[in-house]
Amino acid sequence: MPELADNESAGNVAADIVIVGGGPVGSALALALRDCGLRIVLLEARAAGNGDARPLALSYGSRLILERLGVWPALAATATPIRNIHVSQRGGFGRVALAAAEAGFPELGYVVDHGRVAQALTQAVAATSVQCQTGARVMATHGGDPARVEYEWADERRELTASLVAIADGGTSGAENTKTIDYQQCAVTARVVSERPHNNIAYERFTTHGPLALLPDGDAWALVWTTTPDHAQQLCAMVPENFLMELRAAFGGRTGGFTAVTGRAAYPLRRRRAQPSADHIVLIGNAAQTLHPVAGQGFNLGLRDAWELGEQIVASNPDTLGSRAWLDAYQKHRRVDRSAGLGFTHALVELFSNDLLPLRLARGTGLALLGCMPPLKNFLVRRMTFGVRG
Repeated sequence: MPELADNESAGNVAADIVIVGGGPVGSALALALRDCGLRIVLLEARAAGNGDARPLALSYGSRLILERLGVWPALAATATPIRNIHVSQRGGFGRVALAAAEAGFPELGYVVDHGRVAQALTQAVAATSVQCQTGARVMATHGGDPARVEYEWADERRELTASLVAIADGGTSGAENTKTIDYQQCAVTARVVSERPHNNIAYERFTTHGPLALLPDGDAWALVWTTTPDHAQQLCAMVPENFLMELRAAFGGRTGGFTAVTGRAAYPLRRRRAQPSADHIVLIGNAAQTLHPVAGQGFNLGLRDAWELGEQIVASNPDTLGSRAWLDAYQKHRRVDRSAGLGFTHALVELFSNDLLPLRLARGTGLALLGCMPPLKNFLVRRMTFGVRG
């Protein structure tokens, strides 16, 4: 991956596209554009190799995108397949079992560390002509024709101009009309070991304070436990034995007892949706929307953002790149998928994160009915796998 030369980066430098954020979504966009003939510059604030051990639940649809980008072979050996998903609620009846074979897929999804996905994508970008500036902290973005990006690198203020600035850093730079919902919840993530093997089954169990997900991860489990902020702090501070007892009480005995836990961490949960503030600026991934982790849809939605943006860029006349009409066409194309992802996850949180008896009965009835209707189950699986175009 060529770096910007010092004599270039010291002043105004023209690019066709600037990508702000070199994480998985930004890197995926860079790879989608590698053969388009445009000058692509990627700005990343962190140093290369900054790992993140949080689990990612990749849908089968995301695997197909990663195959097209050429990075799936680097992930396949460490990706744990999900072949069945078991959904239930604590303290209530009703359950749903989703199966890859029943839906016609080889797998429903995969569990991979976020850091491994980021590393594979970064290494693939390094083999392209995309120019990268690591350690570049973006200070401001300005719309217009061309758009401008102000950033700091090596204690020096610098600027890039471009026909299109794609913001993929998960921040709010370049956004307006940002709408945020604080769920007053935290996700506790960890890796746990149980007495029984996972057999490639993922569990989503709804509890009083939020969903508890156990995802098959190698020979253990990746845990994503949604709860209140106070309880999350307590869970992270507990001695391992007490943590594992609380987990068993919340989850039940389907996996036998839990015997070990490592890597506990807590993250606050918010839903956020943002709109770009000016022409020639577009938001993708967590910069455009942040979802609750229930059902594991966030990264998959962001990857579709990047892939479909890349497709539109490649198919477009370069002279129209980033114009208001061009941006409106992209937003219209993505609107239904984004709205469906945000609405679906938010509805699950609202419906399942309480213990009112009427809602508990309604949830159980709904789960039981869904479990008896294979066509509806398969419809749900396709939407979770491919988005609204599934």
